[in-house]
Amino acid sequence: SRLISAQAHPDLLVLERLVEGGKTKKSISVDQSRELPEFFSKSPSQAQHRVAIIDAADDLNINAANALLKVLEEPPERGVLFLVTHAPGRLLATIRSRCRRLSFPIWTPDRLETLVRNRTGVEREDAEHAAAMAGGSPGAALALASGATFEMDQLARRWVEGDIDRAEALAVADKFRGAEGQERFEVLMDRLISAVKMRALGGGSSGHRWADLWERLQPLPERTAGLNLDRGDVLAGALADIRRVQVQQERMG
Repeated sequence: SRLISAQAHPDLLVLERLVEGGKTKKSISVDQSRELPEFFSKSPSQAQHRVAIIDAADDLNINAANALLKVLEEPPERGVLFLVTHAPGRLLATIRSRCRRLSFPIWTPDRLETLVRNRTGVEREDAEHAAAMAGGSPGAALALASGATFEMDQLARRWVEGDIDRAEALAVADKFRGAEGQERFEVLMDRLISAVKMRALGGGSSGHRWADLWERLQPLPERTAGLNLDRGDVLAGALADIRRVQVQQERMG
């Protein structure tokens, strides 16, 4: 298990987006996919099978997806290939047709709450909130229960509910510098996007406006990293969009 955790097991290959210069690439490249045929051409050395995991298959660029298809067309005899996907509909139909689908049901809020309380020791109210916001994901629930993430979530929800303090936003953006600042920005944007999504799901006369805003905000974190945009400016733009929807909602009564 230690070898697998360190991705050092000779019979395991994990393909995921590479990190270069502190930045995560936008996709899994065709060169990475081309590692699969060579990997599966060898016999297992310590296990009964050779296992490759693509996490996530959604991140394959078109050339990488086509290279993967060649492996799926001639499955290795003693090989197992797992494709992790968060949006199966986005995969090539030719890939989906050659795979067996294994669905993992989301966790119930009660189960998530128990997990959070046992692992973190937070109060019941905080555990309930983390479980409710996690969308069925154990990892997200544990992250939400941590101090920094929990504070970011509370801040994001307060902003979306209507209390946007410009001075406070500037102070938060001032902490976006460096690697720690990037992580802080990504966590805040994740919680902000999630809070907007919850407003959209809440329906009401402005539900469609919140839904449109949610769609616009979703690609922002990746675009910010890919184009090296100013994180403070991106946050300011997102808050301006949120305020616009709030004003429209107020005018409608």
